[in-house]
Amino acid sequence: MKKILNEFKEFAVKGNVIDLAVGVIIGGAFGKIVTSLVNDIIMPPIGRLLGEVNFKDLKYYLVDTSNMDKDALATAAAINYGQFINVMLDFIIVAFCIFMLVKGINFLRNSHKKEEKPADPTEKECPRCLSQVPIKATRCKYCTSELEGSKQAG
Repeated sequence: MKKILNEFKEFAVKGNVIDLAVGVIIGGAFGKIVTSLVNDIIMPPIGRLLGEVNFKDLKYYLVDTSNMDKDALATAAAINYGQFINVMLDFIIVAFCIFMLVKGINFLRNSHKKEEKPADPTEKECPRCLSQVPIKATRCKYCTSELEGSKQAG
């Protein structure tokens, strides 16, 4: 039992688990901020432009509501498509923010990499037989022709 507790303790205090917990907490708070942004700032002007519509109240009733009172109407079966629009807008904003965050992290990760210049060639091509020979060779090891740039024996 003590061994299991020690393993759990080691697992729980590892950096990855703590980082994940912090991420979940911040993500939850961020989600609330985005929900408030959508419900309290973005949707009211859109609703006003569309004729004083409150998106939370947009519903499609699945029953006849013509002779229902307010209490019965509140409990009637309905598809709440206005709320669905709000949630979709929340999702789009959160997804865009996460996309921008990942894009920024990738940029920072890649900006630290040094651009490596290609290594100097170690071989050259023989113009007669098209074989690859060492760069410092004066004769081709395949066809024995004298290579360009080599000095003539005198």
